[in-house]
Amino acid sequence: MPVTNVASGTNVNEVADGIYRIHTPVEMAGGPGAFSFNQYLVVDEDPLLFHTGPRRMFPLVREAVASVIPVERLRWVSFSHVEADETGSLNDWLASAPRSAPLCGSVAAMVSIGDLADRPPRAMADGASLSLGARAVRWLDAPHVPHGWECGFLFEEKSRTLLCGDLFTQGGRGTSPLVESDILEPSERMRRGMDYFAHGPNTRDVILRLAGLEPTTLAVMHGSAWRGAGSALLRSLADRVAPAR
Repeated sequence: MPVTNVASGTNVNEVADGIYRIHTPVEMAGGPGAFSFNQYLVVDEDPLLFHTGPRRMFPLVREAVASVIPVERLRWVSFSHVEADETGSLNDWLASAPRSAPLCGSVAAMVSIGDLADRPPRAMADGASLSLGARAVRWLDAPHVPHGWECGFLFEEKSRTLLCGDLFTQGGRGTSPLVESDILEPSERMRRGMDYFAHGPNTRDVILRLAGLEPTTLAVMHGSAWRGAGSALLRSLADRVAPAR
């Protein structure tokens, strides 16, 4: 596990071909206790960072990105929804990478990022794809799943990696970069203690749509990333959080 900052324990690992998990373990007093924050760097002709990390964590994440590519090469700064751990350091990234721009869903661009960001965002319609060079990412709207009207996810088509944000959030320090063991039960324990799902009427349909992508890697924002038959795991998640009626 290549550590890029000894004091914080921030480290970088390749979890799918050309996709790097940047991981920082933390302690959150008064909340979940041991926890972790992940960002994902997709390396290509136009590199993409998914999740910015919280604003105060920016120096750690910047140092980690710089261990893989020159920071100024970054082209896209993307996220699932507007929240401190996903967009807190957005403008710091835009300042560090002169050719970068926010990449988000059309709702986020309209209600938040068009005003909050120091450069105009590239707004992605539901189902739209964007070439990064040898790779392409597809945006999928996921309103209120697990939370946030503007929520959505990116699917990297070459490696079949779903950048799945807060889905499958696991407590603990998340020290294993990539696992093939069960992450549904740990994420359900987390949800029972601190339920972060909006439980809207579309929850089941959204998760089953993601299952239809048949991802083989799930790039989780909190905890370990996962490798395996992602469609089956996502269907199991749908059954737990939004059982069929």
